[in-house]
Amino acid sequence: MNVTVVICAYTLERWDQLCEAVGSCADQTLVPDEVVVVIDHNEELFERAHATFTGARVIRNRSTKGLSGARNTGVASTSGEAIAFLDDDARAEPDWLAQLCVPLKDDDVAGVGGWIVPDWPGEPASWFPQTYYWILGCSYAGLPETGATLRNPIGANMVLRRSVFDEVGGFTSGIGRIGKVPLGCEETELCIRYTSARPEQRFVLTHEAVVHHRVPMSRLSWRYFRTRCWAEGVSKAAVSSLVGSRNGLSSERRHLLRAMPSEIGESLRALPRHPRRSATTIALIVTGGAIAASGLVRGRAAVRRTPIVPGGDELRQLLSTKGDEGGPSPSDA
Repeated sequence: MNVTVVICAYTLERWDQLCEAVGSCADQTLVPDEVVVVIDHNEELFERAHATFTGARVIRNRSTKGLSGARNTGVASTSGEAIAFLDDDARAEPDWLAQLCVPLKDDDVAGVGGWIVPDWPGEPASWFPQTYYWILGCSYAGLPETGATLRNPIGANMVLRRSVFDEVGGFTSGIGRIGKVPLGCEETELCIRYTSARPEQRFVLTHEAVVHHRVPMSRLSWRYFRTRCWAEGVSKAAVSSLVGSRNGLSSERRHLLRAMPSEIGESLRALPRHPRRSATTIALIVTGGAIAASGLVRGRAAVRRTPIVPGGDELRQLLSTKGDEGGPSPSDA
């Protein structure tokens, strides 16, 4: 199977992490057929990346600014049978791609999500709720075991068959992250859109395909926590407006009813031994849920005023102008 890795980047602030991400792709036991680095509307970053990553193809985002547009540009720029996505601040273990592609041997598997481990800036933040690791862009407590069916993988570590994009188009703009604005869920909406069209297909999880996702100190602040929870609620409102609340919030309901109460219970039992840490964890779980719910209400009001259009047409437009990718490839330099 021909496999392409797409890495999207937007800022020079993550340059060192981007170098690690691209370098980790070169060290894979399953060597990718191509690594595509998509630069999201940052000319200085494009020039530097183009000059540095001689083993990858560096292109400009030719679509809407933001992660969805950058990913769509990456998909449109290659003809790989499978397209793996890695964040610009994540580094993959050497067997990442090989393990990520194992479930694709099953023709009924449309895509695979790997396991994302926090790369802490110092000592692990033991007070941070593991059910909220999604805030850090990492795999969180409550996810199922290897081989289990998922509603959608996490975009920092996933592989999708090209047939997903051929069938339903690309990622929807207006949902995914734009620069430092912590919106998300673009992969959620895409995967629900696909399985609604092809219910016999599924997405699965594997714990064996591991990447390490950088956690800057800024993501361990109260400000980022509440902003990210609010943005998640807004994003889920956008997804639900496109695919319906039943599909758009199915995993969140299970998480709310099972995983979060379980971690609260564990923290309550640990309260006598670790009172400050346990109390902080409980407070964040409860407060974060309330903030996300408020964001959901606010987001639903916003999408009623300004409906979001699914992203199929954006990718099709990119494919129709595939020849112009905004700059020469390293092989042409």
